[in-house]
Amino acid sequence: MAAEGATYFSQALLLLGGAVIAAPLFKRIGLATVLGYLAAGVAIGPVATLIAGGEELLHVAELGVVLLLFVIGLELKPSRLWAMRRDIFGLGLCQVVVTGLVLSAATMVFSDLAWQPATIVGFALALSSTAFAMQLLEERGDTNRHYGQTSFSILLFQDLAIVPLLALVPLFAPGGGESERTGLEQFAIAVVAVVALLAAGRYLLNPLFRIIANTGAKEAMIAAALFVVLGAAALMQFAGLSMAMGAFIAGVMLAESSYRHELEADIEPFRGILIALFFMAVGLSLQLDVILENWLTIIVSVPILMAVKGICIYALCRLFGSPHASSVRVSLLLPQGGEFGFVIFSAAASASIFPETTASLLISIVTLSMVLTPIAAGLSRFLIPAEEAETMEEDFNGAGSDVLMIGFSRFGQIAAQILLSGGRDVTIIDHSANRVRAVEKFGFRIYFGDGCRKDVLEAAGIRHTKIVAVCTREKETTDRIVDLIQMEYPHAKLYVRSYDRTHALELRAKGVDYELRETFESGLLFGRRTLEALGFDEETVAGIGEDVRRRDEERLAIQAVEGLYAGNDMLKTRTMTPEPLVKPSREARRIDKDTEATGDTEPNR
Repeated sequence: MAAEGATYFSQALLLLGGAVIAAPLFKRIGLATVLGYLAAGVAIGPVATLIAGGEELLHVAELGVVLLLFVIGLELKPSRLWAMRRDIFGLGLCQVVVTGLVLSAATMVFSDLAWQPATIVGFALALSSTAFAMQLLEERGDTNRHYGQTSFSILLFQDLAIVPLLALVPLFAPGGGESERTGLEQFAIAVVAVVALLAAGRYLLNPLFRIIANTGAKEAMIAAALFVVLGAAALMQFAGLSMAMGAFIAGVMLAESSYRHELEADIEPFRGILIALFFMAVGLSLQLDVILENWLTIIVSVPILMAVKGICIYALCRLFGSPHASSVRVSLLLPQGGEFGFVIFSAAASASIFPETTASLLISIVTLSMVLTPIAAGLSRFLIPAEEAETMEEDFNGAGSDVLMIGFSRFGQIAAQILLSGGRDVTIIDHSANRVRAVEKFGFRIYFGDGCRKDVLEAAGIRHTKIVAVCTREKETTDRIVDLIQMEYPHAKLYVRSYDRTHALELRAKGVDYELRETFESGLLFGRRTLEALGFDEETVAGIGEDVRRRDEERLAIQAVEGLYAGNDMLKTRTMTPEPLVKPSREARRIDKDTEATGDTEPNR
């Protein structure tokens, strides 16, 4: 027993060491950490044979996928999930059916399998890897992008499709139909399990976490989170659904809970470790002898599988209205076989639908297609060299007012509210089609157009406007707009949002009528409120704020003439400590002799 414990301990050390070395190394050379974990698994298992039995480890590591789906579910409110129903039950269904039929036909043509086992093979290969795809999306921060949401919708339906696929195995087995559960019974059990989980999520989970949170026991909260995730997963597994699906439903049920962020923080460490373990287990379970014996079949099969799936997914995404760039990214993200293929192939071999050697060959093909997924996903940067910006029709019907505002991000939105509240009309243009559509939902009337183009400015009525408010975010964009307006419309009054102190000085040198650093006023107000919270009276705080503003303006005036680093005589030092722009008042010294109200001594802000 002691020897067995020592073996487990040494194996755990090897796996952790492999993860620690491989992940940073692959990240350093610009490759996905997924490939690093896979490479570590291959090196420790099939190559060095330091650990055997990767299949057993894979079953444990699948909990990482379960926790991943739970965290994803926490980010998806039921209303948002309902909004995705077209992609889930439309695009997802078509992807599984169309890709499954195509791969089944190809299996029958290029092998000696009958239509029943070929159907099992084709539809199992139609499933993609949730673990690989979602991990790549998370690493790139693309989970909430259009192609990320589309990919997730497809993967979600694939998880649902596991139930009927597993139900096909006993039906196609020799003497099929004699299983303990018929297809109808399996479906009924799955429906009951889902309904039970939804009811528990709605009426039991929030009260449970409220009771535990009131105890203040942090470890109990972590245990409760793991219990909910694993309990939901076990219920779905009993019903014949995937464990990941159960965890996902539990996450969605808690998406609107006030404990969502705490649950996510509790689960995250376990998720990260187990996901890494899952990818290493895939590498450990890679059967090099099967690959060597059937290398020609695998070399031909893997590219065909990925190409067929990629083409089918691209065509279906386009059919459902996805743009070209998004469709390409989805097709390159989901061309691999999935981890649930391992389950289906093993079940089919156990049911004597095809021999164990065929199952091993198929598992090797799926595993290698997983290995190639990060490389395939990386091809999108070459196939789509420039990001395709979403556009919409430029329509300036009704444009023209006293104020022309260019750029409608956070700064512009606040400024526009002041103008509109004052009863003034504002013509707003922005180059982001997504932003134009988003703010129109809140009642703003803005026009789509690029403020760097003269024809757009003309259409927006710049010749009849009294003030042009340039509220764009990027310094370079702001400078281009200012230069264009000063060259083509020299009589236009320019009020400009500046990026920092250096940019403010540059704009003053250009002769704009007014400029304001984007963080200056909010920083002043924040400092004033902080002083008030420390016990200063309102009059004293107001005086300090005005003094900081006056001194800052004086420095800007000096720097505009003499350069950025002029005016330093206003920052005399005392024992190597910069003298504050505002000396503490008598009231301040009375409250705290050691307190000094500091000003903006940073030259670049």
